[in-house]
Amino acid sequence: MIPELGHYALIVALSLSISQAVLPWWGIVRSQERYLRLAQYTAIAQLLFVGLSFLLLVYAFVSNDFSVAYVANNSNTRLPLIYRLCAIWGAHEGSLLLWVLILCLWSVAVSRWSRPLPLDMLARVLSILAFIGIGFYLFLLTTSNPFARWLPNYPVDGADLNPLLQDPGLVLHPPILYMGYVGFSVVFACAIAALAAGRLNAEWARWSRPWTTLAWCFLTLGIVLGSWWAYRELGWGGWWFWDPVENASFLPWLAGTALLHSLIVTEKRDVFKAWTVLLAITAFSLSLLGTFLVRSGVLISVHAFAVDSARGAFVLRFLTITIGSSLLLYAWRAKHIVNTGTFDFWSRETMLLVNNLLLLVAMMTVLLGTLYPLIIDAWHLDKVSVGAPYFNTVFIPLMWPLLFLMGWGPLFYWHHRDPKVLLRQSIILLFMSILLALVFSGLWGERFLWSVLVGVTLSLWILFNTIRAGLTGTAPYSMMLAHGGVAVMVMGIVLTTAYSQHRDFQWQVGERAQVGPYQFQLLNVLPIVGPNYTGLRGVVKVSKENHAVTVLYPEQRLFTVTKTTLAKTDIHASLFHDLYVALGTSMGPNTWGVRIYYKPFVRWIWMGGLLMVLGGLVSMVTRYVRQQTTI
Repeated sequence: MIPELGHYALIVALSLSISQAVLPWWGIVRSQERYLRLAQYTAIAQLLFVGLSFLLLVYAFVSNDFSVAYVANNSNTRLPLIYRLCAIWGAHEGSLLLWVLILCLWSVAVSRWSRPLPLDMLARVLSILAFIGIGFYLFLLTTSNPFARWLPNYPVDGADLNPLLQDPGLVLHPPILYMGYVGFSVVFACAIAALAAGRLNAEWARWSRPWTTLAWCFLTLGIVLGSWWAYRELGWGGWWFWDPVENASFLPWLAGTALLHSLIVTEKRDVFKAWTVLLAITAFSLSLLGTFLVRSGVLISVHAFAVDSARGAFVLRFLTITIGSSLLLYAWRAKHIVNTGTFDFWSRETMLLVNNLLLLVAMMTVLLGTLYPLIIDAWHLDKVSVGAPYFNTVFIPLMWPLLFLMGWGPLFYWHHRDPKVLLRQSIILLFMSILLALVFSGLWGERFLWSVLVGVTLSLWILFNTIRAGLTGTAPYSMMLAHGGVAVMVMGIVLTTAYSQHRDFQWQVGERAQVGPYQFQLLNVLPIVGPNYTGLRGVVKVSKENHAVTVLYPEQRLFTVTKTTLAKTDIHASLFHDLYVALGTSMGPNTWGVRIYYKPFVRWIWMGGLLMVLGGLVSMVTRYVRQQTTI
């Protein structure tokens, strides 16, 4: 009976969503305030019913109710409780329910913290969010019911959760990533509401920008956590693989980053309004596209959900309706959008415009590489794959000028800057960056690499210019943190790519080897027994110049239900390098395969991402404090 209650709660939530979508427009047409306010109450009611549905699914997992097909397919009596809870979003149906729950949370947040908005505009925004919700409710109820029963015969123990997902990364990564994905629906709703009302102005950008910043922070943090999870879990020693599902989250991030900068210009200078609206539509459309790619079954990926084509067809139709209708509205209204601000070439507005163009070109290259194999396959022309060589060849050259402009931009003023003074300051800082990069390359690396020189130069260039702009008051602290985070991340990417070392061994107990400046010795391999797996645990001693550094314990696990073998790495992390060991399978009597990585500066990648998120949060907090002090 409890699963049926969860299903009925979703039906009630769908009914409320229809009311929230339709009645505010009736209130606008008839000028009746009670219908406008109704959207706020129905948003809260939706959250209550969807929250109830989610909690009932939680109960089904905790109580091992394997009569529910979703629970039976993704849990097991031996599965630890933390992973039984997280298994709720470990596959298609539950992750979609999480998506709807997060959409309800965003809607209530908009209702609660957008009170300064005119009531009719708030009603429009909530109505558009409800229209989006209707599509996802129908998706859940018609093709992806998480409460579907498996009766009368159902398994006693369950099929277990995918072993790749039995990791602490599952606890945080999907919910935070979805907060970013769904957060762009608020930005989209704000843009469409402003278009429909004909109120695209600086005020619109002012109340859209905090929601954009918050969604961008969640998406950035989600991508960083996903990179960290892949690095730890997959045993390949890498942090980014240009996997299609990784790209699915990276695409809206690129568009969202461009949108964030464009909103700043629209708010401060009342320009780029049409462009900003188009970016808002693009960012949310790419979030929906990511949903389609993950759930359509057209991708082969360690991250994708294997689902039937009917679900993919539903998402594709929903994607077409949502994007098509929003672009039609944009085409109808765009000619009435007027920019009142002006600027010249030597201005911060120009730098941000070029920044936007480069981000959008980079986004298009990633989109093309991700979709091209699907298009070719759909036309039955051939089977092709697009991997890291394409993305590295096309994407990275676009990043060099973008990073240069990121460092240069803070030196510009709004509207105009004297080019002679600007160039004089730029030459000094650029010379300092190149000189220090040359010194660093000579001291750190065993060989000179142009990629290291360019990457370190650009990182220092961004840092120096950002700090100078902060000290002179032309850049806020939030921008210093965010741009500084990019500099730290680029430094980490460049140095770990250039100087990482790895070796594969067939080791017997007692054997030694050297990787980088460290010596490794396999001391023992011991049997282990876990709650739902058995396996082996290696004991690897690490030393440097005959001084003990640490002992690492990589594992090779055999999950008893799925009969899946999975390597669990062990990592010694420090500020300047990681020592990374993965234990492979037996290669013969008392012999095991072992993979060892020495990865300098890899932590800087995630440190930089966290600094970027911190910059976004500081921007929101300082903005809120400033608003409170002016009231």
